[in-house]
Amino acid sequence: MAPILVGLALLAGQAGLPLWASARPPQEVLREQVEEIRASGTASLGGGTITPSRALASLYEQRGFNPIWTDPSSTTRLIEAIRSAHDDGLEPTDYHLARIERLLQGGAAPSGSARAELDLLQTDALVRLANDLYFGRLEPESLDPGWNLAREGTEPGLEQALSRALNEGEIGALLSEARPRHPLYAQLRDALTRYRAIAATGGGWPAIPDGPKLQRGDRGERVIALRRRLAASGEGPPLPTGGASHFDRPLEDALKDYQRRNGLSPDGVVGATTLEALNVPVDGRVEQIRANLERARWVLREVHGDFVTVDIAGFRAAYIREGEVVWESRVQVGTPFRQTPSFKSEITYLVLNPTWTVPPTILAKDILPEARRDPGEIQRRGLKVLDREGHPVDPGSVDWSRYKAANFPYLLRQDAGPKNALGRMKFMFPNRYHIYLHDTPKKSLFEKPERAFSSGCIRIEKPLELAELLMEGDRRWGRERLTAAIGARATRTVFLPRPVPILLLYWTVSFDEAGRIGFKKDIYERDRAVIEALGQDAPVPGTAERVGSPTAGPADLTWLSRPTRP
Repeated sequence: MAPILVGLALLAGQAGLPLWASARPPQEVLREQVEEIRASGTASLGGGTITPSRALASLYEQRGFNPIWTDPSSTTRLIEAIRSAHDDGLEPTDYHLARIERLLQGGAAPSGSARAELDLLQTDALVRLANDLYFGRLEPESLDPGWNLAREGTEPGLEQALSRALNEGEIGALLSEARPRHPLYAQLRDALTRYRAIAATGGGWPAIPDGPKLQRGDRGERVIALRRRLAASGEGPPLPTGGASHFDRPLEDALKDYQRRNGLSPDGVVGATTLEALNVPVDGRVEQIRANLERARWVLREVHGDFVTVDIAGFRAAYIREGEVVWESRVQVGTPFRQTPSFKSEITYLVLNPTWTVPPTILAKDILPEARRDPGEIQRRGLKVLDREGHPVDPGSVDWSRYKAANFPYLLRQDAGPKNALGRMKFMFPNRYHIYLHDTPKKSLFEKPERAFSSGCIRIEKPLELAELLMEGDRRWGRERLTAAIGARATRTVFLPRPVPILLLYWTVSFDEAGRIGFKKDIYERDRAVIEALGQDAPVPGTAERVGSPTAGPADLTWLSRPTRP
């Protein structure tokens, strides 16, 4: 008999011993531990720390502190479920697996205290795993202070779903329901399995040596390395016998397809940027998928219905209606030094022909340093200097060397017009970062494959199309009226007929319509923070208290499965 089964048999009773027979009843040990959890928020056992969870305490209180794991088959299913957490990018070791298995393999009927410990560890493992699959293992706020996609409402709690699953022996079904029921999540899980299999076969794919650009017509060992790299990930033409050192048309087509899906310029040439992407090792791609699985657990239940969303790392925006993409546009986002944050808000109004008042960050980091070097920069930028009453001030009369942003007594404003930094339109949604969508005079930058150019706001390529869609339901503001109002050059505020939710999200993995994966550059290096946090041994404080309904429907984020274009 296998060691774990021997342990289960011991728990079921050996030599005629009742299941929970001991000098000190396990119920009393369980009661003390649950009371400690209620009082101090945690309980330490020989094999680890119990998560501070009202769901765990509630499960035992409902049962009069009697042990929960009295059926060996339930323990077997739990262990299988813990091991399967690996397929979700989670670590089975985070769910007491080693300690549970050691207690089961003890070789003798454990004492009441050991039995109570085993029971608590199993319950905590189930609570923690269900929570992590439903909400994500990490607190997003700890990684991104701007995060505000919190659960809302007073839905039925997780403890009810846990209790029902334990009563009915449906542990697998509970955890299946806890996972986001969304195509993107399933695609990420499948990709994780596939890329781990690639990593297990010969250590992944070969690196392409440095050298000059590779393009059609070239020959040599680096061309062979390119073929082998694309073949290893299933993204290239069949590998000919001998490797084929000629860079031919089929290889060029395969490379262009790879570049399109990975947010690169699809020129069919292996330059520095494409070489860097190709040479990311398979283990790096595995970690990237894991980071996006965690993000998917954070957000895929958060928004329903119609909404606008910005894929920050993908440099694009989309308007989703009833699960369909009705508008999308290339965008420019914040530089790595002035990152566009991730958060949720509602677009409530738009401004036609906006003026631009220089915000504090740009004033401190750009305008004032430039004006100190050359006061003529103020006029060249088309900025007006205004006092606090709105009266104009001659820029030449200002001693720019005297001021920093904290003591600057003026406002700097740019009049409306085609050269205004905000273009001819901006879309406003309340947030503490002064972030909004807007038009831009810098149209040529949309042709760049990587578009992190702004100071944090999102510049959109097709603002008039978005405005027309947002104003549907208000017959006064069709395209003709919007165009005429913009042409009049007067600044005008136009309220939407209804607020439209907007999500600014950060994804570094996407899928095309055929389900083929694409990886984006982690422009803000946020993946690393997620992966490092997932590797922490201790549970993240507070995760077990995020209790919601495992029956909520998925968010309509199918646009993420559309082809990524530069």
